Amino acid sequence: MHLLSPLRNRAYLHLFTAQVVALVGTGLLTVALGLLAFDIAGGDAGRVLANVLTIKILIYVLLSPVITALAAQWRAKPVLVAADLVRAGVALTLPFIGAEWQLYLAIGVLQAASATFTPTFQATIPRIVTEEEQYTRALSLSRLAYDLEQIASPVLAAALLAVLSYTNLFLGTVVGFVASALLVVTAVLPDAPPAPEQPTPFLERTQRGIRLMLRERPLRAVLWLNLAVAAPMAMVMVNTVVLVRAELGLDEAALAWTLAIFGLGSMVVAFVLPRVLETVPDRAVMLPGAVLGVVVLAVLAFLQPTYLLIAAVWLVLGAALSAMQTPIGRIIRAQAADRDLGYVFAAQFSLSHACYLIAYPVAGWLGLQQATWALLALAVVGTVMAAVTWPRVKA
Repeated sequence: MHLLSPLRNRAYLHLFTAQVVALVGTGLLTVALGLLAFDIAGGDAGRVLANVLTIKILIYVLLSPVITALAAQWRAKPVLVAADLVRAGVALTLPFIGAEWQLYLAIGVLQAASATFTPTFQATIPRIVTEEEQYTRALSLSRLAYDLEQIASPVLAAALLAVLSYTNLFLGTVVGFVASALLVVTAVLPDAPPAPEQPTPFLERTQRGIRLMLRERPLRAVLWLNLAVAAPMAMVMVNTVVLVRAELGLDEAALAWTLAIFGLGSMVVAFVLPRVLETVPDRAVMLPGAVLGVVVLAVLAFLQPTYLLIAAVWLVLGAALSAMQTPIGRIIRAQAADRDLGYVFAAQFSLSHACYLIAYPVAGWLGLQQATWALLALAVVGTVMAAVTWPRVKA
């Protein structure tokens, strides 16, 4: 069965296309934010980016389960469209920001909308793509979209930066979110799950997904793998601009190309995973990916960075992170009942970002050398605990 076969499902085609265009806008935003942070703080850009990302994660961790509990009986379409329009509105303000506090406020509102959009989107996919092999391919397509964004957006950003100021990249973000909203409007999405005869109390709904994740061993292993993902991802997201612009003194285009190389590694793995997962258990893919992330961070800790070294390890890191992240939706679907999917996806979204709440400040506040060693330690802990927690059976 072909990787693109889920796109025959018209509803999934609309959602997938919406994801792609929104991701391109988000990718332009990532490059532009790095350059805006460098403009505001110079060599201290890592600290500003760490603060931005920490605010993002705090909102994800605190808000996502609450929003999911509130929206448990809402239809997905108005939730997704409203979140996209809020994100587009905030992105319009970003070219006019000139102070740290303004940046932090805008990012807070934008990420509150993202904390609403992402779990709702993730929980909708298994309701419209119901067959397991098709769903695996849908997960890989979503991962490929993310990876292609990490290649295409920095390349597009590099081309635009040759003729435009980086502040114009924020307008591309606006276009991406508006286009995403229009595509969701035209999709035929399932109704909200039927309400139970005895409604679950609000507080219990906010905790339901977390309790389910702690109950099942494969899901507990995923929680530890979140830490093994967060450590190298924090290195990439916070310190790429520091390594490329401050340490090596390269230009803005070099930053964009470095992020594109990272996305290429992730894309290659996401492309081959559906066929691999037909015969190989999720555990046998995800744990080696975690080990590879540890090895790469160790290389960065011991060797003096050059651009060739950074490019090579960013390529490998992209591959390792894709191997860890792509199968997570399969594990959640296997372990959670249909009525609980929204709660568990929201819990995973929230708890995975709680790991970033540790990793991002470490990456940005300790200084490059100490941060690399600390992130290596976090990755080792996550990998070892995931291996110990996860039973040797197919999830």
